[in-house]
Amino acid sequence: MTIDQAFNASVEYYDDWMKKALPNYGDIFGTATDLIPFDTAAQIDVLDLGAGTGLFSKHVLDKYPQANFVLYDVADKMLGVAQERFRQQHLQFKYIVGDYRTLQVAQEFDLVISSLSIHHLTDDEKIKLFRSVHKLLRKVGVFINIDQVLGETAYLRDLYWGRWLSQVKRVEASEARIQESINRRTTYDRDALLVDQLQWLKEAGFVNVDCIYKNYFVGVFFACKT
Repeated sequence: MTIDQAFNASVEYYDDWMKKALPNYGDIFGTATDLIPFDTAAQIDVLDLGAGTGLFSKHVLDKYPQANFVLYDVADKMLGVAQERFRQQHLQFKYIVGDYRTLQVAQEFDLVISSLSIHHLTDDEKIKLFRSVHKLLRKVGVFINIDQVLGETAYLRDLYWGRWLSQVKRVEASEARIQESINRRTTYDRDALLVDQLQWLKEAGFVNVDCIYKNYFVGVFFACKT
């Protein structure tokens, strides 16, 4: 099964699952949107990489109701949910079904966002993508990436995994859904060390690079183009 097929298969319950599976979902997305530095009345241009059903874009839209969005994802059914979510704001949204490893967008952006997606890439693909994102951003532009972090030791990796598994078992009654998520993570995840992700962002040309928030295996990465 390809990655787009795997995530398309989860489309009916994906939003609910994300809120259950992420440690402190509200804090993660609240921090991410708080980091956006533009005036809330600004008509900013936003690119959402691996947008899925549009969860991250929805949080941004709530704060920036005049923003314009391009949602980019390889899973067409996920984007179909996003299109329905933003039906009333359809003039502010464009959708691209494609693989952002070969990112093709014919415009610049004030803000690029991504959530729980880039960790599916190899390290070399992450490095290449970060450089592409930097080129797409205007000056001043911001990249905010909510993503997974690889524990530096076997102890930490076991700690992160055990914490996640105990959380989802506590809040999700369906063993089938839990197993599907385990299968997705063990098949498609290619997590990278925190220190490496920060270094790759700096090497791509970003400044003010930091992981502003971290909860076990999930971090909120912030990087600026000036």
